[in-house]
Amino acid sequence: MKNTRLVFSTDPRDNVTCPNCKELKSECRCRPEDTVQEGQFTVVFRLEKGGRGGKTVTVLDGFPRNEEYLKTLAKEFKAKCGVGGTHILGDKAGMIEIQGDKRDQLKKILEAKKIKFKGM
Repeated sequence: MKNTRLVFSTDPRDNVTCPNCKELKSECRCRPEDTVQEGQFTVVFRLEKGGRGGKTVTVLDGFPRNEEYLKTLAKEFKAKCGVGGTHILGDKAGMIEIQGDKRDQLKKILEAKKIKFKGM
């Protein structure tokens, strides 16, 4: 729309904005989401305590950048482990944080889903 002489428009198709960067869809430069293919990525386990009041958090890093995939996977992990957690969509990869040291339970879940992992 930069090269047009249009001054104002109430047409909703012209004013669609990106939810991430708040730019118009035609001018958006956000990185598109990755497609999810099982076996194409390796998840890395980490335990973090720093900056969390001494509480332990299990971090799984290296998932593809796909919001829906991360959301459903985090929901399944939280339900099967019986704890809270969150998913974060980073610049390069997706990350899931699960409260507590749940490495053994998460290892079994990832093996059942045939997702490669390291850092255990």
